[in-house]
Amino acid sequence: MAGTKKPIDRRAQIVEAAGKSFAMFGYKATTMELVSKIASVGKGTIYTFFATKEELFREIIGQLAQELRGIAEQTIDRDRPFFDNLSAALHELLLFREKHELIVKLVQEVRDFGTPMAKDGIDKLEQAIVALLEKEVALAIDKGELRSADPRLTAFIMLKLYIALSLEWSSKQQMPLSREETAEYFTALLRDGMARR
Repeated sequence: MAGTKKPIDRRAQIVEAAGKSFAMFGYKATTMELVSKIASVGKGTIYTFFATKEELFREIIGQLAQELRGIAEQTIDRDRPFFDNLSAALHELLLFREKHELIVKLVQEVRDFGTPMAKDGIDKLEQAIVALLEKEVALAIDKGELRSADPRLTAFIMLKLYIALSLEWSSKQQMPLSREETAEYFTALLRDGMARR
């Protein structure tokens, strides 16, 4: 039929509206009523899909974690050495984190108000990144590129070190490192301690 309209996916519409609301107003200030206005649906429609604001928020964080996985998978090239892949993937993931309005708002909300659900969301995203890195570390250990170590702990340390070099050093020392310098320091610091000899 030529004039048939595609049905509106109300659930997706609600999730998109909630994402916008959380990005503009933060977790604390977002209400189901506000989401219903942005989505142009009744509050009851939201509750048919999501019982609570927390459930809706977790859905959005889950989708963001999926996006992070997609970014990492696109960045990693199995023909490149482990540390080149690691630096490239971390750079892209942190760039995404710095530019994504919702993540920026949640970080700000945690810093300014300590909102527990916002902190939980940020923690979940960090856990998703650590899980991605853990998989890559385990593969590198299996391929003999890294010595044997706890992949999860190693992934956590790698993430924290990269954040320290790329974000914290730059903001606190007023001497920002370029992407290349960050990758160089990061690789040099880890290769001697982690590379198989």
